[in-house]
Amino acid sequence: MDFQYTEKMQTLITQVRDFINNEIRPAENVYYEQLAKSPWETPPIMDELKEKARAKGLWNLFLPTEYAEYSAGLSNLEYAPLAEEMGRCRIASEAFNCAAPDTGNMEVLAKYGNDAQKEQWLLPLLEGRIRSAFAMTEPQVASSDATNIETRITEDGDDYIINGRKFYISGAMRKTCEIMIVMGKSSPDNPNRHQQQSQILVPTNTPGVNIVRPMQVFGYNDAPEGHADVIFDNVRVPKANIILGEGRGFEIAQGRLGPGRIHHCMRMIGAAQEAFEMMCKRVNQREVFGAPMSKQGSVREDIAKSYCEIEQARLLTLKAADAMDRSGNKDAKDLIAMIKVVAPNMALNVIDRAIQIHGAVGLSQDTPLVHFFSYARTLRLADGPDQVHMMQLGRNMAKQFA
Repeated sequence: MDFQYTEKMQTLITQVRDFINNEIRPAENVYYEQLAKSPWETPPIMDELKEKARAKGLWNLFLPTEYAEYSAGLSNLEYAPLAEEMGRCRIASEAFNCAAPDTGNMEVLAKYGNDAQKEQWLLPLLEGRIRSAFAMTEPQVASSDATNIETRITEDGDDYIINGRKFYISGAMRKTCEIMIVMGKSSPDNPNRHQQQSQILVPTNTPGVNIVRPMQVFGYNDAPEGHADVIFDNVRVPKANIILGEGRGFEIAQGRLGPGRIHHCMRMIGAAQEAFEMMCKRVNQREVFGAPMSKQGSVREDIAKSYCEIEQARLLTLKAADAMDRSGNKDAKDLIAMIKVVAPNMALNVIDRAIQIHGAVGLSQDTPLVHFFSYARTLRLADGPDQVHMMQLGRNMAKQFA
């Protein structure tokens, strides 16, 4: 494996970093001022940033090479350092049209959607004109086992009727969210539990789609995306809205979550790196007991451990991305599981040390640290909890030596 970045990649990294530092960071205060006036509306300043990024060709960078017609045609390995740069600034990913959950939904439509579905929903998402959501998690069942999903997709003539309740549906609170990919059971009696589920496209303005409330995360509403509690009450959509075919929902979910998981990890490393650099600057600026904080042994240990842990997670992420490029997402599943466990836990450790070194201000709205911490802790559950990844990883490892 050669993780040395090519000249092309060095240029892209510099372009993304410069755009974040020169365009996005100076706009952050305006972004949050506009957001406070209308929490579920996209702040106008974001639309301006997106126009600038697209004009520079820094757009849809996440889509892999097989979809080069829609994007920069980068591999997962090439995208990794760019996603890391985006992870260092809370609003950066959206400016490059590389924000979840749209990235995963665009990959689903690009990989599994038919021509009509791509025309109606993929193209507007690729152009950044609309937003989307992915509705799988349910409050009444352990959704980390997707075969538990209870939402029903029932055939009725030329339509399907959807009934059920979903919650923590990221992105569904935003007023520009026009489409949801909904996972439910279309064949509950199929003896194969992994062929009972389907995924179907549901426009958010369809009668019977009731967005009940925003769910909070550590007291935050995460506007403007939000995490919606949604009830589907006799929601009727055409059969043409089914993705790939009945009973293919679990297959699609597995195809979607691989890239989505590693993208989160890439961004998480960026957040940890940002926290680390903030920590290092802080210890050189503050004095305690008559000496700079950087002279304290415990502080030096925190810095050293953080540096080691970030680099370990970064290398594992790059290895997983390289394996995805070389062998495909399925063959790289063990590495993806490993980094999905490692990266959020690493970030929690690093960010917690940065908060401690910053003292009270580390808990405040004056730094991004608490938001980074919330994101990292959420990621230990999102796209599958640690325990599920470790259970499957341990099973796979044991089988190799049976």
